[in-house]
Amino acid sequence: MQTDQFKKHLKEILSQYRNAFTDKAYSEENEDHDALMDVFGITPPLKRENRQYWGRELGMCWQRLVCELFRLNCRDYKPATRIGDDEPSDCGLGTDVIDTKYRIGSGDSGTLKKFKQYGKMFLGQGLRPVLLIVREDNLPAAIGACKVGGWTVLTGDHTFDYIQAKSAFDLKNWLYALGTTKEFYVSRAQNQ
Repeated sequence: MQTDQFKKHLKEILSQYRNAFTDKAYSEENEDHDALMDVFGITPPLKRENRQYWGRELGMCWQRLVCELFRLNCRDYKPATRIGDDEPSDCGLGTDVIDTKYRIGSGDSGTLKKFKQYGKMFLGQGLRPVLLIVREDNLPAAIGACKVGGWTVLTGDHTFDYIQAKSAFDLKNWLYALGTTKEFYVSRAQNQ
């Protein structure tokens, strides 16, 4: 796919989320920014207003961006793995089975059990389970459970390095450059 068409396609995904964010004035005493927050102009105080909302929406945006990037740029792309109603991976590249997360903040036993179970299942199939996480401030117990389950856990810059190595596209710098254009900023004034 041509680079301009490819970038336009990714921008369309971001535009859908920008529109959803402008319709919602919601949402970690954490002051850290990340590439997705900056694309949309989401400040830490705004995100704190409704952590669950922002985490869910940014997570789904992240999943869609990564999967679409791989689908369009990688010949060895595979769609999500489904087991009944569950989806233990978002996509795959060759022997890598990929699950994307904006942040892992849940330490509930069900979540941890699934990470362990599915990681071991993928390993048993000769696959390498890989978690691509945007944020660095993840729950240590959840990260530990993923590693015990056999997942290769990549966070922050390591995630973006993996994506660039696999797709030949610098998603992090592209997102930051897009964020500086104010094209996708969420305006609270529009919501009041």
